[in-house]
Amino acid sequence: MPPRVLRARYLWLVRKAHRILRHRRLRRQEWWKPIRNSLLDRRLWHPCRDTVAGGISIGLFFAMMPMPFQTLAALAIAARAKVNIPFTVAACFVTNPLTEPFIRITQHRFGCWMRSIGVPMPKLGVVDITWDGKLVQLDVAAFIIGFLVIGVLLALVAYPLVHLFSALLPNHLPIRQVPLKPRRAARRQSSVN
Repeated sequence: MPPRVLRARYLWLVRKAHRILRHRRLRRQEWWKPIRNSLLDRRLWHPCRDTVAGGISIGLFFAMMPMPFQTLAALAIAARAKVNIPFTVAACFVTNPLTEPFIRITQHRFGCWMRSIGVPMPKLGVVDITWDGKLVQLDVAAFIIGFLVIGVLLALVAYPLVHLFSALLPNHLPIRQVPLKPRRAARRQSSVN
């Protein structure tokens, strides 16, 4: 797919997300104002090599965490770290209802392997889970080691891979951010104050 088609689709997605985040019902809410200002920073929505690499790393780390609202947690960290928000959210969807069982089983097996080679972890107990009519025993300590280590490894591997992708295909992912136009930046500063 040519870079301009990818860019047009990405910009359409960004405009649609901005419209949702700036909805008039949300604008009236006092609790939403600080969140909105950090989420609608345009620099966090324009893709460049460094912000996309950071966003995908954060998104993949939180995708591996077995927690509710992992996308919202990744979104908050991404806004705080000033990395690309759409890529962060997209990376969180690695774990979806189709892939979730396989990822969790892999995390448990990886954790069991880590404990068998001597990684110290206190024994936290065993949980019995029924899976397809079979009783499966889940070692909690192995599962915790599994999802933490896999999350960190994926985050560490994703960052240089995005940089490699940008080096190989510079037309698809620019190296530097697109600077904001002076008028818009001044208008944004006056609206924030």
